Amino acid sequence: MSNELISIIVPVYNVEQYLEKCVDSIINQTYTNIEIILVDDGSTDNSGFLCDELAKKDPRILVYHKENGGLSSARNFGIEKAHGAYLGFIDSDDYIDPDMYETLYNLIKKDNSDVAMCGLYNIYANNRDKQVDRIDTLLVDKEEAIKIVLDGKLTTISAVNKLYKKDIFNNLKYDVGKFYEDAFIIVRLLEQCNKISITNERKYYYYHRSSSITTQRFTKKQLDMLEAWSVNFNIVKERYPKIIDSAKRRVFWAYFYVLDLLCFSDDREKYSDLVKKLIAELKNNSCFILMSPNFTIKRKALFISLFISEELYKKLILKLKNRVN
Repeated sequence: MSNELISIIVPVYNVEQYLEKCVDSIINQTYTNIEIILVDDGSTDNSGFLCDELAKKDPRILVYHKENGGLSSARNFGIEKAHGAYLGFIDSDDYIDPDMYETLYNLIKKDNSDVAMCGLYNIYANNRDKQVDRIDTLLVDKEEAIKIVLDGKLTTISAVNKLYKKDIFNNLKYDVGKFYEDAFIIVRLLEQCNKISITNERKYYYYHRSSSITTQRFTKKQLDMLEAWSVNFNIVKERYPKIIDSAKRRVFWAYFYVLDLLCFSDDREKYSDLVKKLIAELKNNSCFILMSPNFTIKRKALFISLFISEELYKKLILKLKNRVN
């Protein structure tokens, strides 16, 4: 095994019940030349103390305490402190397979790529994804990689199921103060790469605390999602017109996501103009949505109900309960 160091950055904020499992999964990696950077982002529970206790278990753990600045701020802080030639990010309420970083590192070395990605398990209270039936790997250029993450089939936009050459972040940082920070950065990040290695094998366990649309609350921060995918659409439209349909689909996915949340929001009337705009834009692009293979039959059926009434749309979402794409 090469002596190249991997820096694994774990932003920590009020996750005392999950943190030890997360860190243990990193400590037990088969790729051992790692440093684990725990960035306590102003936690108000015992997470900061637990970080210090966990550091006593393994000399590879480095702990930093900072004022709360959000996930992007914590990641950027971790990048600045990292000594490795490669970077990985893990959310502190998630965990990983023992060989995740060995798998990703070997892909990078085999392909001479800039980033390696793997699949992830979505973990919900009552169910979780299964491993893929057949493991596939591929090597793609930046345009192909952007399409793949936009389509969300082989892998996702998430920062966490990936290994990066550190120099990708020399002139690239996460947008502080933005919600959906992964959506804001993913296209710009992939533009820094020449080759990207991808395996669909699931190695990362992504924990969802709730999957029901009716238990989530709309906040103004969710409008950042509309901005992020609009920005990405404009980049793709200008530089990668061959894959514009994938970017366009993501824009409408964001419209549906925000619309679904607004249907159950106490501030529904406050954002009535936005609701009207979202519905109008979706209806104006009905042919694209209904013909797209990347929207499910369930989502298309919900969309058709919008042409009857918004109230019917809301009732059907309530009946289905889980968010659909």
